Amino acid sequence: MKTRQNFVFLLSVVAAVFSVAKACSNGQCKLLDECSMDADCEAGLYCGCCPQGFSGSRCIRSAITDQFKLLNNSLPFNKYAFLTTHNAFAIEGEPSHTAIPRVTFNNQEDNVTQQLNNGVRALMLDTYDFKDDVWLCHSFNGQCHDFTAFEPAIDTLKEVEAFLSANPSEIVTLILEDYVEAPNGLTNVFNASGLKNYWFPVTSMPKNGQDWPLVSDMVANNQRLLVFTSKSEKEQSEGIAYQWNYMVENQYGDDGMKEGSCSNRGESSPLDDKTKSLVLVNYFASIPFKLESCENNSGNLINMLYTCHGAAANRWANFVAVDFYKARPFFPCLITTEKGVKGEDRFKLWTISMGSSCVDVTMYMHVCQDHLQGLASHRRHNTNSCNEA
Repeated sequence: MKTRQNFVFLLSVVAAVFSVAKACSNGQCKLLDECSMDADCEAGLYCGCCPQGFSGSRCIRSAITDQFKLLNNSLPFNKYAFLTTHNAFAIEGEPSHTAIPRVTFNNQEDNVTQQLNNGVRALMLDTYDFKDDVWLCHSFNGQCHDFTAFEPAIDTLKEVEAFLSANPSEIVTLILEDYVEAPNGLTNVFNASGLKNYWFPVTSMPKNGQDWPLVSDMVANNQRLLVFTSKSEKEQSEGIAYQWNYMVENQYGDDGMKEGSCSNRGESSPLDDKTKSLVLVNYFASIPFKLESCENNSGNLINMLYTCHGAAANRWANFVAVDFYKARPFFPCLITTEKGVKGEDRFKLWTISMGSSCVDVTMYMHVCQDHLQGLASHRRHNTNSCNEA
């Protein structure tokens, strides 16, 4: 009860801030101030709109808190949760690399470097054979075309390499929807990008439900890139982990957003299969729209995380995949588990509220669940439209 009272008080404070916030500009706007464009906001903030959380457009944080710095990196990899961008390559404003105008959907507003700098730690990428190379692409009739292609995969992989090089304590996961048929096609592009220097070997990945290595050991060994493919044969032929040997995943698209239901996608074993140590939760619509993503990435997502926690044998998601990751009034940045002093499961739940910094809500299991339910039951039905820059 005290936790809910504190949360209601926090919302009251936020509402009070909204009521006194005044318009500003030229990089002077502070957190939750009204704005009309990104340039109005202070460093580390951007001008965002989310009718489900607040009226108009306001300056909100673009980055989630680094969990390894906020907590520590001494737990197994599978005890952390990572913000994951669905179709991380399908970026608004990405110029055509084929000289043909692109006619397909976008799923993110930031480039991959910005996503990583803002705390995204797992990228979903669709890889295809195209123009005698490997490209990131949406498909039409199962093929990559000039009008659905985004860019050569190596361009994105070099962005990942640059981030890992500049951030020696960070780990990045790539989850590939893989349509590459060229022999060693993926291996060649990973070698060319320099990412093999950070490769976590498939032979070190645990099976039968064991814990993963400690994050601190992965960092010390510089094995800071995990890559999963949807093609089973590539685990043997190219040493790239077959995704569903190591994780369970819920249904994607509209079918994965049904309230109270969290079923596995067809390729995955059931979510309660504890021989797989990792859990991936998708929560995005079949057709992406940015303003709808704001609603999706709020209380509905919290509800689904709770539902999937039960479906996955009381395991929280390790990867939470969304469209337009910055569109949110609330967003969980991590949930970790560890054993308490008496051997009981203890949860560390961190949330971002209204784009603010993470708040430590360390509590035992029943209190953690109570807090999740409190977040999920909170709805702000604000019908004000967004200010357009």
